[in-house]
Amino acid sequence: MINYTSEKLIQYLYHETLEEETKAIEKAIQTDWTLKEQFEALEGAKQDLDKLVKSPRPESIAAILNYARTSQEMAQR
Repeated sequence: MINYTSEKLIQYLYHETLEEETKAIEKAIQTDWTLKEQFEALEGAKQDLDKLVKSPRPESIAAILNYARTSQEMAQR
Protein backbone atom coordinates (compact mmCIF):
# COMPACT_ATOMS: atom_id res chain seq x y z
CA MET A 1 0.00 0.00 0.00
CA ILE A 2 1.21 3.50 -0.85
CA ASN A 3 1.64 6.01 1.96
CA TYR A 4 -0.04 9.24 0.86
CA THR A 5 1.28 12.54 2.17
CA SER A 6 -0.93 15.36 3.37
CA GLU A 7 0.11 17.30 0.28
CA LYS A 8 -1.15 14.54 -2.01
CA LEU A 9 -4.44 14.34 -0.07
CA ILE A 10 -4.86 18.11 -0.41
CA GLN A 11 -4.27 17.82 -4.15
CA TYR A 12 -6.95 15.12 -4.24
CA LEU A 13 -9.29 17.26 -2.15
CA TYR A 14 -8.96 20.12 -4.64
CA HIS A 15 -9.30 17.78 -7.66
CA GLU A 16 -5.68 18.33 -8.71
CA THR A 17 -4.64 14.69 -9.05
CA LEU A 18 -4.43 12.66 -12.21
CA GLU A 19 -7.28 10.25 -12.90
CA GLU A 20 -5.16 7.23 -12.00
CA GLU A 21 -4.03 8.85 -8.74
CA THR A 22 -7.59 9.83 -7.91
CA LYS A 23 -8.80 6.24 -8.23
CA ALA A 24 -5.90 4.92 -6.14
CA ILE A 25 -6.46 7.50 -3.40
CA GLU A 26 -10.20 6.80 -3.30
CA LYS A 27 -9.51 3.09 -2.91
CA ALA A 28 -6.93 3.76 -0.20
CA ILE A 29 -9.33 6.02 1.72
CA GLN A 30 -11.98 3.29 1.63
CA THR A 31 -9.63 0.61 2.97
CA ASP A 32 -7.31 2.50 5.36
CA TRP A 33 -9.16 4.02 8.30
CA THR A 34 -6.13 6.08 9.38
CA LEU A 35 -5.91 7.65 5.94
CA LYS A 36 -9.67 8.19 5.95
CA GLU A 37 -9.44 10.05 9.27
CA GLN A 38 -6.58 12.16 7.95
CA PHE A 39 -8.55 12.99 4.80
CA GLU A 40 -11.69 13.83 6.78
CA ALA A 41 -9.67 16.22 8.96
CA LEU A 42 -8.34 17.96 5.85
CA GLU A 43 -11.84 18.06 4.38
CA GLY A 44 -13.15 19.68 7.57
CA ALA A 45 -10.38 22.27 7.50
CA LYS A 46 -11.24 23.08 3.87
CA GLN A 47 -14.89 23.56 4.78
CA ASP A 48 -13.90 25.88 7.64
CA LEU A 49 -11.70 27.91 5.29
CA ASP A 50 -14.52 28.16 2.76
CA LYS A 51 -16.75 29.70 5.46
CA LEU A 52 -14.35 32.56 6.19
CA VAL A 53 -15.31 36.04 5.14
CA LYS A 54 -13.76 36.80 1.77
CA SER A 55 -14.09 40.57 1.72
CA PRO A 56 -11.61 43.19 2.86
CA ARG A 57 -11.99 44.96 6.18
CA PRO A 58 -13.84 48.30 6.04
CA GLU A 59 -10.64 50.03 7.21
CA SER A 60 -8.79 48.70 4.16
CA ILE A 61 -11.49 49.94 1.81
CA ALA A 62 -11.47 53.36 3.48
CA ALA A 63 -7.67 53.59 3.18
CA ILE A 64 -7.77 52.73 -0.53
CA LEU A 65 -10.54 55.25 -1.22
CA ASN A 66 -8.71 57.92 0.76
CA TYR A 67 -5.52 57.24 -1.20
CA ALA A 68 -7.42 57.44 -4.50
CA ARG A 69 -9.08 60.70 -3.45
CA THR A 70 -5.74 62.22 -2.38
CA SER A 71 -4.04 61.07 -5.58
CA GLN A 72 -6.81 62.60 -7.68
CA GLU A 73 -6.51 65.90 -5.82
CA MET A 74 -2.73 65.95 -6.37
CA ALA A 75 -3.17 65.23 -10.08
CA GLN A 76 -5.64 68.10 -10.49
CA ARG A 77 -3.19 70.68 -9.07
